[in-house]
Amino acid sequence: MTGLGLDFQNSATPSVLCLGAHADDIEIGCGGTVLSLIQAFAIVRFYWVVFSATGCRRGEAEKAADLYTAGCDRTIVIKEFRDGFLPYTGGEVKEFFEEMKTQVAPDMIFTHWRGDAHQDHRLISELTWNTFRNHLILEYEIPKYDGDTGRPNFFVPLEEAICARKVEFLRDAFASQRSKHWFDRETFLGLMRLRGMESNAPSGYAEAFHARKLVVPFPPTRDL
Repeated sequence: MTGLGLDFQNSATPSVLCLGAHADDIEIGCGGTVLSLIQAFAIVRFYWVVFSATGCRRGEAEKAADLYTAGCDRTIVIKEFRDGFLPYTGGEVKEFFEEMKTQVAPDMIFTHWRGDAHQDHRLISELTWNTFRNHLILEYEIPKYDGDTGRPNFFVPLEEAICARKVEFLRDAFASQRSKHWFDRETFLGLMRLRGMESNAPSGYAEAFHARKLVVPFPPTRDL
């Protein structure tokens, strides 16, 4: 498989916006890619937003953000919209997106896939595209009972050590989720292994995303 490099508009300090409807969405969907970006660049600026996290889930979201972005220039925002009801408070969520676009101009955005079965996830994906119309947007996948991971078309190969760290941080940060039958090492590694196989990743592991729109900037035309 042939890959295309990302130059982040030649920026030595990429700015990355991570959006998650709930605590643990970002980490499950693109945690390995986040860790790989930090490994690849001396400095990465993160604007990290979780829309629904209350009680112990708020503390877990804050701990996870600290783990995944340790040592980075970062802004962590934890909102307390009601879990499962984001579309019914869509006006308030939209207002926050409008506020957000005046505060951050990211080189890359991670958000939910528009085909996700969860209504909160779909709203965040829709508003991401409504708000940030001239940005690189990658939609991550969340494995769950609905079986709605789809057929992604953008792959990020991951080192085995990165995969192990992603899973370790998930289990460390989200103690309230450990009792759930799907929240385990095999689920997370299994999905990354499947995507690694599909993309022929050297390590055998990858994260996958839906890329709706990409532009390939060629160098200026040379004289013929």
